[in-house]
Amino acid sequence: MSDRITIEITSHIAQVRLNRADKLNAVDMNMIYGLIEAAAKIKQQKNIRAVVIAGNGPSFCSGLDIPSIMAQPDNIPKLLTTEEGYDANLAQRCALDWHDLNIPVIAALQGHVYGAGLQIAMAADIRIAQKDTLMSIMEIKWGLIPDMSLTATVPHFARQDVIKELTFTGKKFSAEEGLAYGLVTRLDEDPLTAATELAQQIVNKNPDAVQGAKTLLNQAWQQERQASLALEEKIQRTIIGSKNQMEAVQANFAKRQANFEDK
Repeated sequence: MSDRITIEITSHIAQVRLNRADKLNAVDMNMIYGLIEAAAKIKQQKNIRAVVIAGNGPSFCSGLDIPSIMAQPDNIPKLLTTEEGYDANLAQRCALDWHDLNIPVIAALQGHVYGAGLQIAMAADIRIAQKDTLMSIMEIKWGLIPDMSLTATVPHFARQDVIKELTFTGKKFSAEEGLAYGLVTRLDEDPLTAATELAQQIVNKNPDAVQGAKTLLNQAWQQERQASLALEEKIQRTIIGSKNQMEAVQANFAKRQANFEDK
């Protein structure tokens, strides 16, 4: 796997790091490949129940490394290529593949969260940030539109008029403002510790129910009422009465730590 991304797995939690601190974790082609490969690797490991994604160094991600990307003329067609079996192109998948994991992904944000970095963060299920973190939908600076899956993620939690203003202007805003916009889940002075503590709470729950809940909320959030209710029932039928669900009940009655099985 690309050295642009590191993964450490402890107690069912994958700690994923963007690993280009000297460039404020600016996204080049190797990081795009690394993000996709890392998501695929985590998807294959059934013992991982939650992901914490953060940047090494002072920033989460300062955006796309435009000079590096533009240095090779064939990079642009590569980024816009959709491989067979996928509905997203390479550029979109480096963010969207994290959204599509069936386990919770928590982003710990600090420093800069610009452009590509913001779109990667928006693909997480939960975003915890230092209040003075600077954020921007920065693509307009380069005369571009956000094209790394923003439209597949932010409609779930942010107003369209807010996103239009931020997209049209590319203005920088603090994570405190981002909280008001719906782009940040909550603020914390130590987002990495807070994200890890939250992940630990999650991995101690029935993994079948957590994964089912993510599937349900991702798919049903903007569906019609009838479709949402049907999906609730469909997923619940796969969980209720299962071994892990009964273990959750028995552990609660016995006031002990549950011992769940990974499938």
